[in-house]
Amino acid sequence: MESTFPFKIFSIPPEMRVEDAQFGITADVEADPALEGYFYLFEKYGFGGGGPSWEEHISTILEEEAPELLEHLQDFSTDARLLLYADSEATVREFMRIILPIFADLGRLNKYFSQTDSSDFFA
Repeated sequence: MESTFPFKIFSIPPEMRVEDAQFGITADVEADPALEGYFYLFEKYGFGGGGPSWEEHISTILEEEAPELLEHLQDFSTDARLLLYADSEATVREFMRIILPIFADLGRLNKYFSQTDSSDFFA
């Protein structure tokens, strides 16, 4: 399987599903030492770096690139963790196709952040 870093994908057991969610997309933004560089990069641009901050940037990218995909994701992020539920494997694949190239590389994420207006973001 291809790397999904910094995200982890998991199948949600049927008895634990919320509505039609089948998969989870997560990143332990507070506890995973491998994500420490992300925290500092978010902070450099005045963003919180917690799960809601990741979620807000991801949603913004998806609004521009594939707004229909937002209808297939549910957000349950906390300060410590990004957590999105996806309704299908196809949704996860499309999410990864759009978001992973930006978030998998700190240089690309830095470039994205450098083109944003921090006043447009809350988290």
